[in-house]
Amino acid sequence: MKKTASALAASLALSTLLVACGGGSDDTPSVPRLAASVSDNTQFFNRVATFAVCEQIGSSCEARVATAAEIVAASTDGMTLIYTNSPKDEVGFVDITDPSAPVALGALAMGGEPTSITVQGNHALIAVNTSPSFTAPDGKLVVVDIATRQVVHEIALGGQPDSIAISKDGKYVAVVIENERDEGAGDGRPAQLPGGKLTIIDSVGAPSTWKTRDVALTNLAMLYPTDPEPEYVSINDNNVAVVTLQENNHIVQVDLATGKVTRDFTAGKVSLTQIDLTDAPRPNQVNLTESLSDRLREPDGVTWVSTRQFVTANEGDLDGGSRGFTLFNTDGSVAHDAGNTMEHLMARIGHTNDKRSDAKGNEPENVAAGRFGSTDYLFVASERSSVLAVYDLSKANAPAFKQVLPSAQAPEGVLTIPSRNLVITASEETNPVVGGPAVFAALNIYQYQKAAPKYPTIESVNRTDGTPIPWSALSGLAAAPTGSLVYAIDDSFFKGNRIFEIDTSTKPAKLQREIRITDPSGLIAKLADVLPDTASGTTFDDADLPALVNADKSVNIDPEGIAVASGGGFWVASEGAGGVAANNVKSANLIFKVSATGVIEDIVQLPVDVNAKQTSNGYEGIAESDGKLVVAFQRTWTGDTHPRIGVYDLVAKTWSFLFYPLDLVTSANGGWVGLSDITALGNNRFAVIERDNQSGPDATVKKIYRIDLTGKADGSVLTKTLVRDVLPDLRATKGHVLEKIEGLTRLANGDVYLVNDNDGVDLGSGETQLINLGKILN
Repeated sequence: MKKTASALAASLALSTLLVACGGGSDDTPSVPRLAASVSDNTQFFNRVATFAVCEQIGSSCEARVATAAEIVAASTDGMTLIYTNSPKDEVGFVDITDPSAPVALGALAMGGEPTSITVQGNHALIAVNTSPSFTAPDGKLVVVDIATRQVVHEIALGGQPDSIAISKDGKYVAVVIENERDEGAGDGRPAQLPGGKLTIIDSVGAPSTWKTRDVALTNLAMLYPTDPEPEYVSINDNNVAVVTLQENNHIVQVDLATGKVTRDFTAGKVSLTQIDLTDAPRPNQVNLTESLSDRLREPDGVTWVSTRQFVTANEGDLDGGSRGFTLFNTDGSVAHDAGNTMEHLMARIGHTNDKRSDAKGNEPENVAAGRFGSTDYLFVASERSSVLAVYDLSKANAPAFKQVLPSAQAPEGVLTIPSRNLVITASEETNPVVGGPAVFAALNIYQYQKAAPKYPTIESVNRTDGTPIPWSALSGLAAAPTGSLVYAIDDSFFKGNRIFEIDTSTKPAKLQREIRITDPSGLIAKLADVLPDTASGTTFDDADLPALVNADKSVNIDPEGIAVASGGGFWVASEGAGGVAANNVKSANLIFKVSATGVIEDIVQLPVDVNAKQTSNGYEGIAESDGKLVVAFQRTWTGDTHPRIGVYDLVAKTWSFLFYPLDLVTSANGGWVGLSDITALGNNRFAVIERDNQSGPDATVKKIYRIDLTGKADGSVLTKTLVRDVLPDLRATKGHVLEKIEGLTRLANGDVYLVNDNDGVDLGSGETQLINLGKILN
């Protein structure tokens, strides 16, 4: 369901928010100004904690149950968070007295699906959906004592509630009654009755004395006059509610004292250029070259930033979604629109969700505002790219991008607590996978600090057309022989694979060049002449060879490891697909020698008898040292007892194989342990990443080991020495522990860098952490 952020964010913000007016009508009262908003370039927001909702069930999240954190509010002192958990029909409570160490306080059943929440005094006010069906919508307002976490009163709402907000003076509670349509009925479009409305609760006195008033939102000049489907509500200091009607692409303003609709107007359309609209066949490339004309904004979240202006998050639904946000004046005129800037931001920081390119892109879901110090800020949550973008509102009608913050997957709710210098996001996505990497719904806590921003850790420069180099799904790392440059590769999530040049001397590191891997000489096609077909040897399927090369000679391989070649250019290790267990080997594990410009110059193959053992987990890392290539196989192949470390003599062109003993699986969630990258240390010594396939609280094995190949005969089992357990380094980011730490390299000055693969923002948050571990491998 489409949920809304707590109105507490707006009420706290509006007590101090002072944005210059931008074209409001003459009858709109002005807001008294305490002081002008002034930009502050010395303070930034940084994540200080992540609270997994499953911690309410068990400290290690052992229970594999669906949870969510959709909308979040705070007690008036800002010390307790209350969030909605719709899959469990409950609200949860979290103590954030120390925001860097949130503590679970338990949960309370709601007798239905909680959809939104706000706070008045000592009480949390929760909108609860109790509808038996789409055609018989029903709901209630549940009043909960925050201190005792007990229900003290309930009020019938007579429809399915979605968003709730409270006025700053506490006189009025506004509840959006959406009466959501059934997307599976007919063509799934409105109109589907009964239509929604806005319910006003006069909230002076004890909750038992509160009365309700309904405001009809039908018969306005909009797309579906009988079916408004209101989505989100925010209240300004003059007790005027602004309500978004997403499917109708419409906005309504209601005077809460009189219960009258005072204004309504279309949210309008946007035309966008230099965006990516293509994701098929999946996976694809991100190409910021396409255009979109007259796209309906279809706003979701909305927040007032003064009594004369409000901001909408233009998520989209039926026919729209403009991939950004809009600053509106109260008369319906547009003071500012984000245009394509949020799409470019996601491409620059590696958070483009390419599987959503043909739909609504990054999908801005929600907005909140607040004054921190002397600066007014706007916060925009991207549901599909899982970030919170922060904008400085000091200059009238010109929100200025300040920074971007990583979030757990799919942030829905946004809450500002300026009195404590805190911002909270509630991320609803959850996937309690058994054995595999789970996705954990969470609350993310950010603090306004006199410190530099810690995210992103990598951002790209612009191409010649002014658009950023789009990137994601980084795999291996390799350092240049001198200086601060490292090279990374994108994996098989994308077609047209590339090598990236990254300058680590700046923060964030600059992805400053992309090198497309190409096969102009047709070397991949010639593999069919030397590799047996699966029908006769279970090693390679010739029929899949054409799919590996595109018309422009770029290639669609699975680059997992990269090394700088001593003679110039690079070695790229490509992981094969399929395995003998299912008799479906589709591509072999291959090593490509490519030039400095990405042209494939040679291909190194495994012996046929080793190919015959292939599973789907093959090459992960590669290193060159002393005239040899050394490759790490991720997991054990058929008939072996350990994963292989392959050694290829570049002069003799012969293979030998050693075996690497893995740590045992120790995660309560099971899964597996395997190898990732490998980097040369000299004198036949190498460092390897050993990791489990677990994330968040399930992760237990994220380590760097050192191995020595000196004097080891073909077939020997290696010994290993622990260099560093990097779980503390991953936890130091204050987010969920990232599953795929897949890149490792050492600069000439001894600094060791680690990077994770964000899986192309597919079933993950997209967070990429490039971490300098210091001189741990000297």
